[in-house]
Amino acid sequence: MTRLSDATLDRLPAAVARPGYDRARVARGIVHLGIGAFHRAHQALVFDRALAAGDLRWGVTGASLRSPQVADDMNPQDGLYTLVTRDGDGDRPQVIGAVGAVLVAPRDPAALVARMADAATHIVSLTVTEKGYRLDAAGQLLCGEADVAADLASLAAPRTAPGFVVAALAARRAAGIAPFTALSCDNLPGNGGRLRGAVLALAEAHDPALARWIADEGAFPETMVDRIVPATTAEDIAAFAAAHGVEDRALVTGEPFLQWVIEDRFCGPRPDFAAFGAQLTEAVAPWEEAKLRLLNGAHSALAYLGALSGLAFVHEVIAVPAFRAFVERLWDEAAASLSPPAGLDIARYRAELMARFANPALRHRTRQIAMDGSQKLPQRLLASLTWRTTRGLASPALALGVAAWMRWQAGTTDAGERVVVDDPLATRTAAIVAAGGDATARAGAMLALLGGDATLLPAIAAALATLERDGARAAVAGLA
Repeated sequence: MTRLSDATLDRLPAAVARPGYDRARVARGIVHLGIGAFHRAHQALVFDRALAAGDLRWGVTGASLRSPQVADDMNPQDGLYTLVTRDGDGDRPQVIGAVGAVLVAPRDPAALVARMADAATHIVSLTVTEKGYRLDAAGQLLCGEADVAADLASLAAPRTAPGFVVAALAARRAAGIAPFTALSCDNLPGNGGRLRGAVLALAEAHDPALARWIADEGAFPETMVDRIVPATTAEDIAAFAAAHGVEDRALVTGEPFLQWVIEDRFCGPRPDFAAFGAQLTEAVAPWEEAKLRLLNGAHSALAYLGALSGLAFVHEVIAVPAFRAFVERLWDEAAASLSPPAGLDIARYRAELMARFANPALRHRTRQIAMDGSQKLPQRLLASLTWRTTRGLASPALALGVAAWMRWQAGTTDAGERVVVDDPLATRTAAIVAAGGDATARAGAMLALLGGDATLLPAIAAALATLERDGARAAVAGLA
């Protein structure tokens, strides 16, 4: 099978959109750390639009901080990949040309630092997941982690995302080059502030003068990103190859909806984001809060409850009337805790979210969403639950969503199927499950891991007991 590349682009049928600009003239003004499927379906598409409009400064150099798989998939394809947008009307494939080479940090950390330190690099963006910032729940650097400790000892060969940022900024300062803008695009509140905190803490440990320079001259805008991007399957790749005669091992899929809200705080050049589908604002937090507590909160709750019930995909879960009613109730509870930004109609937003969840073309796996729950639940569910509990408001749907994560840590579905608990705290939650005790004891121990207040425990423990006794489907139906 012919592989997608610059040389084989013309073999694709006309139905597949492709870059209309000269890729040889593109400058690589962006380095992206963590070039997984989400970046390729989201930010890289916006940068591709900038290139298509004639602003050729915004090509992307990708970087994988761990696995070489994405580089091995993309580099033989000259960085090209297909984004397949899916909804009920079918598939719309588009080849994205924004990404050039993909570097693998562990293979050659110096090459990545050099690319980030180059004067042509204006933005370093990141999608490294919540755990990639190497911060604890209080926002302090996890100095006890081996990779963080190594970066604190030396930045000659960084191992962490903050380490690479500090090493590159140090090189720029030494060369008399202004700092780049560090643009976090991860799903966590205050992402820019968290990145800034990690970078400054690490820089301070090496050179207080460097830390002051970064604080004074650098920029770490807050952002909010939104697009549902399911994991690409072997079937997706095979179907594209069969339909179009070209194999694309870096193919990604996504829904039509895309949102990117960015704080307008840069320390150097930037694309005209507003012209290419993103939104610039002075305050990201209200947008971010609404998205985390409505979209992401419901997504996590549906993932755990659906997976426990043996349902593989989000659209299958939302097709069950009791689960659909549960989501509406969860949104009723969470919406009360919000101060929506001007321009966001919550009722309309909820209707759009429900339609997105119901999109059968996406085949978004519940077990994919269930990954790393300990890093996600505090901002997605616990924040709303805490707000309501301090005001004496009952929150059975939110409590059930948190309890479903706790039930998932047992490593079995309601039918007894063994599952892999993919979570940074999986070893600790497994020990809590193995220790036994009643639901209150286990819920209390896991709530402490999440940093939740003890006032939340009665409602969560009661929900966990119901889940363990009756199963997820019955627990959800019991809220109706």
